[in-house]
Amino acid sequence: MRRQRQEDIASTLKFLNDSANKKLFDWQPPMGCVRCAVVGNGGILNGSGKGKEIDDHDYVFRLNGAVIKGGFEKDVGTKISFYGFTVNTMKNSLIAYYEYGFTETPKGQGLRYIFIPSDLRDYIMLRSSILGVPVPSGTDKGDKPSSYYGPEATPEKFKFLHPNFLVYLRDRFLKSEILKTEFANLYMPSTGGLMLLTALHSCDQVDAYGFITNNFKQFSDHYFERTKKELEFYANHDMLMEMHLWSKLQQKGIMTLYQR
Repeated sequence: MRRQRQEDIASTLKFLNDSANKKLFDWQPPMGCVRCAVVGNGGILNGSGKGKEIDDHDYVFRLNGAVIKGGFEKDVGTKISFYGFTVNTMKNSLIAYYEYGFTETPKGQGLRYIFIPSDLRDYIMLRSSILGVPVPSGTDKGDKPSSYYGPEATPEKFKFLHPNFLVYLRDRFLKSEILKTEFANLYMPSTGGLMLLTALHSCDQVDAYGFITNNFKQFSDHYFERTKKELEFYANHDMLMEMHLWSKLQQKGIMTLYQR
């Protein structure tokens, strides 16, 4: 089993040796300051009117259940340069947020997909996506990746966060007290947190929208919910720790955090 896992990982990574995979921006970035917006799905964006401001950035990162259509454009914009996810969060979002309009993952000629490797299934899905074949084994066996990422499944469309980079982000920025508890093996920073820190390591200026703030109880869990739902906390994330980190980075002028 261990050998098979190593073979699956190695056979996936060999497809990411193209020069386009060495950098997040595989095209020529704009001259001067590269401005990025990272858009979380927090309820604070409902009624924000920040859509145009978000779209005015050079690059826009979105993640998981990134609902845009259905009257939310004015609040969250429409531009998308990067879509970040684990296969688990992507598929769960398609189920949980289908009724809110997240009926398919974002697609587009210039869009890049950022895989976050949290499990072997991320490697297997990525390999199948590049090869343009159904997933051969595991939890997602039989899935057709083109239904998620479109038919243009060339290697340069995909980015893959290095596992060592994820460990660095966790240990340097997101080292939760959960790691000292019985739930340590479940802990993983949120997808939004990982995308925001990825942008902070890649862009000159980063503006964060839809992330947890200290007055989160005033807003619904997600911006696309028609009736208010309280933010849910799970044992595998430490959202309060992330909230304090975003506030600290805002105070130090490292990024701009949208607050109300």
